Amino acid sequence: MPEQTTTTARRVAVVTGGSRGIGRESAERLAADGFAVVINYAGNRTEAEAAVAAIAAAGGEAIAHRADVADEVAVAALFDAAEETFGGVDVVVHAAGAMTLAPLVDMDLDTLDRMHRTNIRGTFVVDQQAARRLRGGGAIINFSSSVLALALPGYTAYAASKGAVEAMTLILARELRGRDITVNAVAPGPTATALFLDGKDEATIEKLAGRAPLERLGTPQDIAEVVAFLAGPARWVNGQVVRANGGIV
Repeated sequence: MPEQTTTTARRVAVVTGGSRGIGRESAERLAADGFAVVINYAGNRTEAEAAVAAIAAAGGEAIAHRADVADEVAVAALFDAAEETFGGVDVVVHAAGAMTLAPLVDMDLDTLDRMHRTNIRGTFVVDQQAARRLRGGGAIINFSSSVLALALPGYTAYAASKGAVEAMTLILARELRGRDITVNAVAPGPTATALFLDGKDEATIEKLAGRAPLERLGTPQDIAEVVAFLAGPARWVNGQVVRANGGIV
């Protein structure tokens, strides 16, 4: 009898905000796990191409594609690129986001609108395309924030946007009944990324790091571990918000 061979289809991940921080670390981790990766970026082509080069140097496959996550035409083109290059999409990691801090009384409303356009509309648009296009066995992974539960002053507008992300995540998981697609959100605590560190003095950073029983800031690698779990073996975790924050309450 002829020898039988088994072919395993390549799994494909789209990572928004994949050129830096948690998004980049997640993209590199998924590539190390065998995913072909599409790295979405908003404007910094140099960083996106550096992420692609790092994945290629490690033996993985990746491309970079520019798209404003709140633009439905651009996001549809992002998914088109993934399908045309790699044959389909299995996992979407929506790590793109914006954060501006100010007390509610002082928040500029144009700034509020821009942040909510990225964080709320962007999540809706990316999840909409993901829900339409993901193959069975896939996963949608959104990003919330542990600041939502911490209720820190100055985070009103940002936390409000992440509350919307959590609502979308939990409801979409139920709307995709019968599709074999999981929908979860990761809610990092204080994590040493440029987005988090920008504008904070050393005393503030040390205070936030000390809130966790583990007495340190999280790292992008810590969060990428959770992303890899939800993208791969965690098929019975669905409609959840995973608070990856070192035990902050």
